[in-house]
Amino acid sequence: MPDVVQTRHGATVLMCAADGPTIGDEQSAVDLIGTLWGQDVQWIALPTQRLSEDFLVLRTRVAGAVVQKFQQYGFKVAVLGDVAEQVAASTALRDFVYESNRGRQLWFVADEAELDARLGAAA
Repeated sequence: MPDVVQTRHGATVLMCAADGPTIGDEQSAVDLIGTLWGQDVQWIALPTQRLSEDFLVLRTRVAGAVVQKFQQYGFKVAVLGDVAEQVAASTALRDFVYESNRGRQLWFVADEAELDARLGAAA
């Protein structure tokens, strides 16, 4: 299934397919951004299956570099999927997820229904 641009609760979202290229560094983020050229996308919804193993290990700085690259280009990011196991194993990740979910640029959501609820509340 390919990545698809959808309008959800008034926001334009790139819904990334779970089986697409791995996002694991700034270049892979730029490559994904390049596919959006000329489209009015506000959000990128990334399934956890698309993230490199290092993404949720904060000491690697992968998450920070990738998210910063998306934000430099004006995109907000929603990570879709269950990260409970990783959060339970890392106080730093737990705090990062908590603070991210309080903001408006990066969200960690369990599924599309939770993404829709957050987008609806933000509209």
